[in-house]
Amino acid sequence: MSTVNAVLVDSYDGELVYAAVCRHFEALGVAGDLTPETRIAIKPNLLYGKKPEAGVTTNPAVLRAVIRWLTERGFTNLVVAESSGGLFTAEYMRNVYAVSGYKTPGIQEYLNQDFTFGTRHAPEGSSVKSFNIITPILEADYIINLPKLKTHAMTTVSAGVKNLFGVIPGLQKPDMHRRCPDLDAFVGMLCELCQTVKPQITLLDAVDSMEGNGPGGGTVKHTGLTLASRDVYALDVTAVGFMGLDPREIPHLRAARQRGLLPEEITVTGDRFSPCSPAFRLPDTVKSTGFDDAVPRFLRKPAEFVLDTLLRSYPKVDRTKCVGCGKCAESCPQKIIKITDKKAGMPRKNCISCFCCQEMCPVHAISVKRGLKGM
Repeated sequence: MSTVNAVLVDSYDGELVYAAVCRHFEALGVAGDLTPETRIAIKPNLLYGKKPEAGVTTNPAVLRAVIRWLTERGFTNLVVAESSGGLFTAEYMRNVYAVSGYKTPGIQEYLNQDFTFGTRHAPEGSSVKSFNIITPILEADYIINLPKLKTHAMTTVSAGVKNLFGVIPGLQKPDMHRRCPDLDAFVGMLCELCQTVKPQITLLDAVDSMEGNGPGGGTVKHTGLTLASRDVYALDVTAVGFMGLDPREIPHLRAARQRGLLPEEITVTGDRFSPCSPAFRLPDTVKSTGFDDAVPRFLRKPAEFVLDTLLRSYPKVDRTKCVGCGKCAESCPQKIIKITDKKAGMPRKNCISCFCCQEMCPVHAISVKRGLKGM
């Protein structure tokens, strides 16, 4: 049985968030895990540099509260470690830290300045035999995973498991997409990465979440909740239920179930909460027949299967919005996006529909179009 602790938090007021962290860590017995010598790595979600109110990144109030809890108890051997989308360099990450509100007292003293990486072998039986992982995570004795609750164009949901993709250094992330080009292979890889990294604690920032075209271009949804658990899969199942979604329909949770990683029973402690109503709006990439009123219920699943067999989602650039920054080309695993006359060109041929381009576009110039497979 796995336990997930819930604490309602109405805003990012520093004292409210700190009180929530205290409740979470007391419920999970975190202090008993640590000594002053324990090397602690805190892994937030920093997709790219974005102001906190955009709902793209782990809010600095949550990170600051975790650091405060640790340091006030004498656990000061810690680092905030993340590799955003884009380059994993001091210059690039310095800008991400600043824009995201992390270059502030209580956080900036602990920001990672080591931009090297090493290799760790995956558990026996994994399809990916080893992972390159940023050094602060690789060398940590204890990892605190601080994801942001968001929808995601490829994986439907980004929470605890998906957040760990940020331990892959810089532009090696597109290479992982290239090595795992379809959804099943990619989410399977995420589970194997999670088993390789094995965070001791996951604390989810769902005070403000993101719905729609996440993880970077969606809409902020105030949800007023934080969740924490020693079991990242149990936390993700609970978070998905909170979103008003069915965990059985979420790709990485299906992959986790197939691998025997989901707990048979989950106990939720702390504050009571109800699933969001209405449920989170899903990304445009998530298929929908649109036939709910026109097709009898017993035919909806077959209709969805037929459409999914015939159609495929592709990214499409709005040239009136595109500023030619090249972030889409930089993040494309297939290296098929070209910038011509300060506009991005996106051929459908050889596209693997990973939507890294949409994820990294800073001006939200990339949308989703469905078309016949192979066309």
